[in-house]
Amino acid sequence: MAQDALAAGRQDHRARLRDLVESTRFRYPVLGLIGINAVILGLETSPSVMQSIGGTLVMIDHIILWIFVAELALRMYAHGLAFFRDPWGVFDFIIVAVALVPASEQFGVLRALRVLRALRLVSGVPRLRRVVTALLTAVPGIGAIGALLILIFYVFAVIATKLFGGEFPAWFGTIGESMYSLFQIMTLESWSMGIVRPVMEKFPYAWAFFVPFIIVSSFTVLNLFIAIIVDSMQTLHAEEAGQTVEAVETIIDKDTRLVSSEIARLRAEIAELRQDLSGKGS
Repeated sequence: MAQDALAAGRQDHRARLRDLVESTRFRYPVLGLIGINAVILGLETSPSVMQSIGGTLVMIDHIILWIFVAELALRMYAHGLAFFRDPWGVFDFIIVAVALVPASEQFGVLRALRVLRALRLVSGVPRLRRVVTALLTAVPGIGAIGALLILIFYVFAVIATKLFGGEFPAWFGTIGESMYSLFQIMTLESWSMGIVRPVMEKFPYAWAFFVPFIIVSSFTVLNLFIAIIVDSMQTLHAEEAGQTVEAVETIIDKDTRLVSSEIARLRAEIAELRQDLSGKGS
């Protein structure tokens, strides 16, 4: 019995701590510290700032880092092993762990990644988290469209190499150079004056090649990426709305059962009172 009471007390303590670490009064100060830490990490890249207040910035950075460690430890204790089953929890753990890597030449690159702590804003802000989740959900569709875009690039690169490679070897001499030039054209960066018009001086009808390529790549395929992401966000929003409705229906159903049981109990008591009164009357 004593062990059961101790276990129940521990579970109750974890439940209260879990409510605390998930509450807004705990999360918002942490988000504020993440923003302050991001600004400090940016200021540390300025030699003049470091020369004047570098020691203070480094001290504040270390204090905030250990606050993050304490916050992460509280969340791990409150959630137990469930913390590592949450992808966002694992993300926060990795970000903080990278910041704790010793400052040495061997791990110099990892120390430069301290700025990744600013990405904890993504895991702390629900709206940003939904956007990232939607992007990850859209990865299979984006991969399929990416494969289609590569195929289009390859086909047009082969044609461009055969048509324009002899006169413009710097742009279309090989398939690789043609694909890079077509990528520049797709981004609409100096595509007309930089590439297409010089080509049209030698090949007047080259517009019949480049214009369809721009329409297919820039205005069609790239818009498919946006469509996939928007569809993913709408699907995620619909799923969240469905989960909310299901949770509300569960609560209503539970309350309805409680009310029904209370009504049945009251009816039973009224029936007993009537029997008692009828027995006394007789």
